Amino acid sequence: MSALDTQFLGYESDINVANIGGLSIADGQLSRGDLIELAKERCAVTPMLRQRLMTVPLGLDRPYWVEDEAVDLGYHVRELALPRPGNDQQLAELVAWLHEQRLDRRYPLWEVYVISGLRGRRAAVYVKAHHATVDGVGGAVLLNAFMDREPSPPRQQSGPCAQPDRVPPRAEILARSVAGMVALPARLTRSVVETVPYLDEIPLVSQLPGAVPVSRAVRSVTRRLAGLERVPELPSLAVPWTPFNGPISRHRRFAFSDLPLDEVKGIKNAFGVTVNDVIVDLAATAVRRWLIGHDALPDEPLVACVPFALRKKGAEETGNRVTVMLTSLETQIADPRERLQAIHEAMQKIKERFDLAPAQWLEGLCESVPCALTGLADRALFGLLARGRPAVNLTVSNVPGPQVPLYVCGRAVLVQYPVSLINDAGGGLNITGFSYNGELGMGIVVDRAMVPDVWHIADYLHDALEELRSLVG
Repeated sequence: MSALDTQFLGYESDINVANIGGLSIADGQLSRGDLIELAKERCAVTPMLRQRLMTVPLGLDRPYWVEDEAVDLGYHVRELALPRPGNDQQLAELVAWLHEQRLDRRYPLWEVYVISGLRGRRAAVYVKAHHATVDGVGGAVLLNAFMDREPSPPRQQSGPCAQPDRVPPRAEILARSVAGMVALPARLTRSVVETVPYLDEIPLVSQLPGAVPVSRAVRSVTRRLAGLERVPELPSLAVPWTPFNGPISRHRRFAFSDLPLDEVKGIKNAFGVTVNDVIVDLAATAVRRWLIGHDALPDEPLVACVPFALRKKGAEETGNRVTVMLTSLETQIADPRERLQAIHEAMQKIKERFDLAPAQWLEGLCESVPCALTGLADRALFGLLARGRPAVNLTVSNVPGPQVPLYVCGRAVLVQYPVSLINDAGGGLNITGFSYNGELGMGIVVDRAMVPDVWHIADYLHDALEELRSLVG
């Protein structure tokens, strides 16, 4: 397992649960039996469905992924029902409760739920996995592992899985662990050297006296030595306090909303920005309205954590290939046109910098932590972040999905919503978009106590789109 994947295992607790997932709405009824048969078929060809953890004694080295030779699909595939006719709020409440439950690490780290009882003879499929297994893009791959591109595709043989990899014997594992411990000082030195040029990108660290000048000086020297182009400098971002910052609880709320993707693209074309800019602006406008309604809008712009995918297009490997960068949401700007332009300029700057020098500090920091201390260090850091000055206010993300109709067990998938995570480090609010077949599914995950009226934010997303639409005319 990579160092970054191990961090997602290490920080997890009953409060900071590291699940990510997706919710699909199907046009028609589904049964658990149908989905088990489908899972049996897909298990044979989708490695991440068969992988389970194998830990190293005393935590001396990072865990291994090993093949589960007999995946218990009766455990992984479950069925629930809403009281008919179930509405969106009831469905979201159920998904929020499922999402806050930790996955059992004795099994492959995924579960699928068939949820019946929705009005209109619809059914829902909720898939969740541990963030150590997949990142946002990989989560989309996992979700779509249960989907087809035609209603009745030719069924594959659901025979035995591929021959599992050899499980290393205990002596070999211990030998590798000792070798890793011997190499730790060199690895730590390399990680520090690789991280210093990115100090101005790291939450909280960038606000320490001297961090930005040191980062710029080292980056300037390495750039000249390597003959590289100068990367844009990032602004200093002071993180204000909001009602959704501070120690979160173990309980979640979830809301969802779908927006027409063609209208989002129309706004993108009209203003000369990107789809991602529009999504970030919609999130900023919705949060701004929520803060105004709670008399809690800061004079300074909010600071959002924006994940960037490092995974190559089309790659389906497990694990995380992701980094994060910070951007200002300009929530203090009242004029919607000015706010969108300011967000575009901020996003353009970090995009240009990312294209020239992809942020590697996250992987570097993870590599520098000794394996035996990973969990302890992660949980201690999260506790400090929760009780001190916020590192960021919230997380805003956008995951591109397939733009063709999909089917699950022969039923058309109408829309898909992302179900992401919150934690003490990233704030008690996460707004993620997932585009699918002409629709933009927005998933909002919050701390239950911090944002009790999460559906207001979902409504404000529609209001924000209408506001931009009116500017286009």
